[in-house]
Amino acid sequence: MSDDLPGLTEHAARNRDAWDATSDEYQEQHGRQLADSGGLAWGTSQIPESELRVLGDVAGKDILELGCGAAQWSIALAQHGARPVGLDLSERQLEHARRLMAEAGVDFPLIWGSAEAVPLPDASFDIVFCDHGAMTFADPYRTVPEAARLLRPGGLFAFSHGSPIESICWPLDADEVGDRLVLDYFGMHAIDDHETISFQLPYGEWIRLFRANGFVIEDLIEPRPGPDATSTYRSASALAWSRRWPSESIWRLRRE
Repeated sequence: MSDDLPGLTEHAARNRDAWDATSDEYQEQHGRQLADSGGLAWGTSQIPESELRVLGDVAGKDILELGCGAAQWSIALAQHGARPVGLDLSERQLEHARRLMAEAGVDFPLIWGSAEAVPLPDASFDIVFCDHGAMTFADPYRTVPEAARLLRPGGLFAFSHGSPIESICWPLDADEVGDRLVLDYFGMHAIDDHETISFQLPYGEWIRLFRANGFVIEDLIEPRPGPDATSTYRSASALAWSRRWPSESIWRLRRE
């Protein structure tokens, strides 16, 4: 493995360094919640895939997870008969993935790489997806065309992401979302909180980007945590916010 990836964008290199530095802490803080959900659950409240039915039947399908982290999702997909491939920019996260794969007794390819330039051939997958992951920390003007390239005709592109509403209510210097509009909605793209660079677009721009790359929008799910939901990602007050306003979006798109 080389010391660096060719053509890595500046924001991707910065996010990679941040994730390499914090992945151990992340897995210690959130790994139990991810394990308790069995891997097949969406977002910060881990709403089960069996309830949302975003991916549908995965048995026998070639699936790429963008920003797989410790590959909890891909491990569960392999156990349900899929043929997953996990991609992540953080080498340390992939080390955690290899450990969990060995513990689960499953084996599938893990790729060190950027979702902005995936080192795999065109039309390789039936499903491309991520749960937050790379669609949060990579530029959608690069990742959406990559997903279109990697999917076979009729393939599914699905990803969860923070909602634009949450983004414009979250001060850059705050640990939690607030109840006031603090960031500009128009012109949203790269959001720099001085630790990582995340990405967000207005709803209309997301739609235009999807259509420009040959996607049909099948659904936009705005998951809402239940009254008894808990989360290692969100405090009680943040969960209460998410019951009033959409904190997350799950886009479900079909490649034409």
